[in-house]
Amino acid sequence: MRILSLLFDFIGFGFGIPIGLVLGFFIFIYSKPEDVKDPIIKPLDEIDTGSLIDLLHEIPPWVKHPDYERIDWFNKALYDMWPYLDKAICGIIRSATKPIFAEYIGKYQIKSIEFETLTLGSLPPTIYGMRVHETTENELIFEPAIRWAGNPHITVVLKLLPFRFTAQLVDIQIFAAPRIILRPLVPSFPCFANVVVSLIDKPHVDFGLKIQGGDVMAIPGLYQFIQEFIKRQVASLYLWPQTLDIPILDSSLSGTIKKPVGILHVKVVKALKLLKMDIIGTSDPYVKIKLSGERLPSKKTTIKMRNLNPEWNESFRLTVKDPQTQILQFDLYDWEQIGTHDFLGMQIVPLKVLIPHETKELTLDLVKNTNPYDPVNKKGRGHLIVELTYNPFIDDHGNYSGPLDGKVAGEKSHQSKSRKGSKDFSCFSSLEAAGLLSVTVQGAEDVSGKNRSNPNPYALVSFGEETKITKMLRKTQCPSWNEEFQFVIEDASLKEKIHIEVMSKKRFGFRRQESLGYIDINFSDVVYNGRIRGKYNLINSKNGVIHIETQWNST
Repeated sequence: MRILSLLFDFIGFGFGIPIGLVLGFFIFIYSKPEDVKDPIIKPLDEIDTGSLIDLLHEIPPWVKHPDYERIDWFNKALYDMWPYLDKAICGIIRSATKPIFAEYIGKYQIKSIEFETLTLGSLPPTIYGMRVHETTENELIFEPAIRWAGNPHITVVLKLLPFRFTAQLVDIQIFAAPRIILRPLVPSFPCFANVVVSLIDKPHVDFGLKIQGGDVMAIPGLYQFIQEFIKRQVASLYLWPQTLDIPILDSSLSGTIKKPVGILHVKVVKALKLLKMDIIGTSDPYVKIKLSGERLPSKKTTIKMRNLNPEWNESFRLTVKDPQTQILQFDLYDWEQIGTHDFLGMQIVPLKVLIPHETKELTLDLVKNTNPYDPVNKKGRGHLIVELTYNPFIDDHGNYSGPLDGKVAGEKSHQSKSRKGSKDFSCFSSLEAAGLLSVTVQGAEDVSGKNRSNPNPYALVSFGEETKITKMLRKTQCPSWNEEFQFVIEDASLKEKIHIEVMSKKRFGFRRQESLGYIDINFSDVVYNGRIRGKYNLINSKNGVIHIETQWNST
């Protein structure tokens, strides 16, 4: 009898638990909820201390943080525009997901995937506060606190074999605090070229999911798993410092200048079997080197007199801004003392064929033009042997230093500590690697000559043996140049200085040029910090201030 009792106990336990779980699941799903009572609303001064502490996380950011601002006017406008925004956003979602759904049709016996219903509901998101950051950068940064407790109705229908499955997304709640950066600011509508979005904290996402009418989120343990999974996935993609970059304007339309991304080392070795252009049966060849997308003058080799197989072994350095689209062009000419130089041949090399940090030797067949179907190109024009090496810059976003409040400071104030930690450059005399020094002369304030009249200012930027000059502006004490100069550096002493001097030029008189002040920036500071941006007091000037940005990119 004891054995039978134990047997019946096990059978009852084995059948009772599954049946109880199934009955409880269906009762929980299909039972009618009780009527929700209206909440009791009280002023804050009538709430006791304990209840107020429980409500602290619900207080809007503009109450807890003084740097957040209320934007009720924007929420009102968003509420009025929401029906139209709903249709526009849903149209974008349909067009974006259509090619994604099309990839799965025909696979795994799937016949179709489509939206049966798609609407974001009647409740728009609410922005509880907005914080705007002021920086000295050419950008606009703001952080909205967004909450959306929506009532969307999104139903996706999947047809698999003869079966039809439906998945419905309902009751979405999203709490997020994104950081939105509009940069760079440009003089073309809408006045910014890119939108950069990142999340400051992990977002809170809650929603209901019904499959075939049953709420799968009610399954024990599944709700917490999906919540944590979504938070991890979103955080891995968009949690700062990860960003989502959205281009708004093309660089050619926005007027922005692409930043250099590397240095191209070009060595012109020699040429073979060139054409005879002179009467005596020889040529005086030289090579011009040009990189597409650059307005700078072409690089030139020396002239080899009376030589059809010249050897140069000359090296050049060019800054690269887009290795996927830029093209390197070689043009060979026969030098003439009088008249135009005779064209010997040309050839092009797309930079995308180069492997970073690897030297590639190429033997180029010279042609008359780039048309492969032109019969003139069948005639041999000789060969050009070159060596190319592309060294991209090291991507190091952590190297930034400079005043964030935009206050006027002397040169010493810009020698702040970098995130790389303290490092003493006094023991080094030269650079360990090549790189590019970029100097942007933005503008100046309160520059005036000895007679206090409005000068005609321009700026000289000198480093090593190179000197570059900005355009001259007429009769102003607050010039705005916004010009960038680049210095390709291989061997340089860290003890050198970047010399920037503001000059004024007169049209008449004995002293036509006059110095309005100068500054010297330690090259080691720029290499150490990576990037410095700020205002400098001009030396030998009463109140003059100049705005300078310097950046170092190493290869």
